[in-house]
Amino acid sequence: MNKDTFATPSRRDMLRLGGLTALGGVAAAAGIGGLAAPALAQKGQYDTGADDREVRIGQTLPFSGPASYIGVSGRVQLAYFERLNKKGGVNGRQVRLIALDDAYSPPKTVEATRRLIESEHVLGTFGSIGTACQAAVQRYMNSRKIPQLMIGTGAARFNNPREFPWTTPGSALYSTEARVLARHLLATKPDARIAILHQVDELGRDYLTAFREELGDRAKTMIVAEASYEVADPTADSQVLKLASTNASVFLNLTVGKFVSQSLRKVQETGWRPDQYLLSGSATISLLKPAGKGGEGALALRSVRSISSPRWKNDPAVIDYFSLLDAHLPNLDRTDNLGFAGYSMANVLHQMLERCGDNLTRDNLLKVATNLTDMTAPINLPGVNFSTTPEDYAPLRNYELSRYENDDWTGIKVLS
Repeated sequence: MNKDTFATPSRRDMLRLGGLTALGGVAAAAGIGGLAAPALAQKGQYDTGADDREVRIGQTLPFSGPASYIGVSGRVQLAYFERLNKKGGVNGRQVRLIALDDAYSPPKTVEATRRLIESEHVLGTFGSIGTACQAAVQRYMNSRKIPQLMIGTGAARFNNPREFPWTTPGSALYSTEARVLARHLLATKPDARIAILHQVDELGRDYLTAFREELGDRAKTMIVAEASYEVADPTADSQVLKLASTNASVFLNLTVGKFVSQSLRKVQETGWRPDQYLLSGSATISLLKPAGKGGEGALALRSVRSISSPRWKNDPAVIDYFSLLDAHLPNLDRTDNLGFAGYSMANVLHQMLERCGDNLTRDNLLKVATNLTDMTAPINLPGVNFSTTPEDYAPLRNYELSRYENDDWTGIKVLS
């Protein structure tokens, strides 16, 4: 058992890294009034980062920089545990979530992660964001055998239990989504002529590699055109025009960010009317609404519900999320799915810590994280559950095929 005493991080150091922390209103390492608490026999099994009183979990998020909009997820997670700690925490322990700002910059991620491990002495990290950012600390975390759990990215590199057993992805993998869609097209449109637009990055590579592999020999005849764009490009209009000239029957639109709205509008302008499939991560109402009529009829394999949809207004998790906002973050945009995603991630960590019981060792935390076949998250659509096993860390294997109509998504069927 580790009997480390955990000092509360200084305000100066937390501000230097843009850190935020959530802990309920109880004395943690010291007794009431600053008197040293008497030594007591510990009731559980612990590694650095946990004891009878609290468990420390760290994460890095972009509270500043080009992806600062993601920071809302972290603020909601902190509010979730602040509320939970006031109710007694998890299994009688306070949960101290320490979130540090990395500005979506790998060098800053390295600095912040080392701070979490070497100074804040966290049990592990959970829900940190960014493919490049988390890749920059993956070897560091694994060499120290510290859990790097539920990373917010769909890159396949994080599903590698043989080489990096302490790292698990938390988002639907691009490669899994690609294979599910390829199987669907082979079964329902075996004669489809497919045109593909993708960004030049790891997402595009992961998706296309898996999509082609799943199509097998049919890829040579089914894929009739392919175009790519760089994230720094002003638009992808010329690429859309090139693909439209093929009159393909299926348009695999793997764009992200502003290119989603732009490409949807351009397709509408050309008169090209293929079955258009979007990435699950791009199937957000905030990206489709600006496309106007161009978004109507778009298809996507989706794993999460949209908080702004009337379909979920009476869902218990949505009601509880809004209650959390009322009490802790009343000015937060209620239609922002990133906030609900943060609530959902906090709930998953809550469930995982409950399953750990009094065994808060790093080995046991990893064991729980890699055996989630019977767990779901509040944001997941019905029928979409976690599927991690010790041999395969892919978090999701099934999706809801949905169609975008009248500013909302309508479910068609669940695919796997």
